[in-house]
Amino acid sequence: MGHIIGALPARLALGLRLVLWSVLPALLLSGCSALKLGYNNAPELGYWWFDGFLDFNDPQSTQVRVELAGLQAWHRQSELPRYVSILQKLQRLAPTTVTAGQLCEAYGELKPRLQAILDQAEPGIAALAPSLSPEQLLHLQRQLEKRSEKWRSEWLAGSLDERNERRVKQLAERAEVLYGSLGEGQLVLLRERLTALPFDADLRARESQRRHRDVLQTLRQIQGSTPSDASARSALRAWLARTVNSPDAVYRKQQDMATQATCQSLAALHNSTTPAQRLAALKTLRGYEAEARSLLTTGR
Repeated sequence: MGHIIGALPARLALGLRLVLWSVLPALLLSGCSALKLGYNNAPELGYWWFDGFLDFNDPQSTQVRVELAGLQAWHRQSELPRYVSILQKLQRLAPTTVTAGQLCEAYGELKPRLQAILDQAEPGIAALAPSLSPEQLLHLQRQLEKRSEKWRSEWLAGSLDERNERRVKQLAERAEVLYGSLGEGQLVLLRERLTALPFDADLRARESQRRHRDVLQTLRQIQGSTPSDASARSALRAWLARTVNSPDAVYRKQQDMATQATCQSLAALHNSTTPAQRLAALKTLRGYEAEARSLLTTGR
């Protein structure tokens, strides 16, 4: 999900997307019990995540907690059923031979969900953003710089082979959550596929810096405005749109290429799995659906 970030309240989606929009990816990366615990505690987790970037004062803390709880309630009612539907589609695919197009279609259903959260978040962001002090924005800038430095140390340091091996390890660990242990031939397949994937770390680093400048410039631009200020709302809306669709055409093209290549690689991996691995994937997905339905029907 990317590299992005923002912060604030109300149906506050910026980093909250980290907690709520990524529910489906989280389903595929963690156990059911961890998912349920994380989802039920999303407002509190989201609050501390945002506070780390913005260091809220007392009135802001109260506002953010209320808004995050409201966003979760909306997400539980409006968005969880959509994730259940996607999980059902993945279950139908699990026992079969799949195509890259089928996987990309499932992945493509997630992007509108991000936009829905951003739309829901906009009023709350507009309510809180003008109250952020210069000191808070300086704190945000420093935290973003730390985040950038950590990313650069992981993805720009070391040799290309070392970085590729890190990518292979990450994807293999995620795949094993779904399929169980991968065979040596499957690890070789992943290594060959990922090595050929378009991954421009320098381009991603530049995009991350663009996003960081963008959020800081936007928040500074609207300091002192009111939540009903039309120009401030317009600036926030434009910023939120840029978090979904980068204005950098080169970056967008690279991302599209990477998405297609990833779908091809995952399809190849899935088609290499044994009947036992596919059965394991089906059971895992059924468990995720059951947990999502539980969250939806019980609210707990």
